[in-house]
Amino acid sequence: MMWRMKTEYERDPAAFTRDAAMIAPSVLSANFSDMASGIRLIEQSKADWVHLDVMDGHFVPNLTFGPKMVKDLRPLTRLPFDAHLMVEQPEKMISWFVDAGADHITFHIEATVHVHRVLQEIHSMKCKAGVSIVPSTPASALTEVLSSVDLILVMTVNPGFGGQELIPECVSKVKRLREMREKGGHNYLIVVDGGVNRTTSGLLRQAGADVLVTGSAFFAADDASDEVRALRNG
Repeated sequence: MMWRMKTEYERDPAAFTRDAAMIAPSVLSANFSDMASGIRLIEQSKADWVHLDVMDGHFVPNLTFGPKMVKDLRPLTRLPFDAHLMVEQPEKMISWFVDAGADHITFHIEATVHVHRVLQEIHSMKCKAGVSIVPSTPASALTEVLSSVDLILVMTVNPGFGGQELIPECVSKVKRLREMREKGGHNYLIVVDGGVNRTTSGLLRQAGADVLVTGSAFFAADDASDEVRALRNG
């Protein structure tokens, strides 16, 4: 099995510094006929994670890929695999993606009733556990699970398709989650997904984002490494 790279956060969450954003390019915007090249580009760009948008055609109006794709991509890079399950009943799929090689599993609070139980299941499989919220869900909906999560993913577009513009009202949720983290003494990362580019990255970083998921902006860039540097520094 290939040795996997660990970011500062993976090594010691409590000691993680937030001086610069981590960048997680999403393969949703890669060429699906040549995903290996997309993974190589992510690694060569010095990005931090590979973001995997898994969609079931029910929770969101699109269909992407399953665990077989993740398993086939896993040997191509040592970067952490960040699986974002935009699916109904995510608890049925967690083991599939863990077995395929995911390092982080994030599911939607809107997609399952027993959120705490799902978080426990992910942790029992030695993975980082995350919860995501769509634009219409307030940050306060996460209050009861803040002590149990490693990641909180804020969707700043309506999930399902890449290339959308950021919904400005969602930025306040990022700030609110940062305040909740500081007040409660939590260590979760705040991840932002949707409409992330050079125009919006500074605003998101200022609000409190630790990880920026980028799709279209990354894969359409003339220089992917330069794009990562620009996004990382806000």
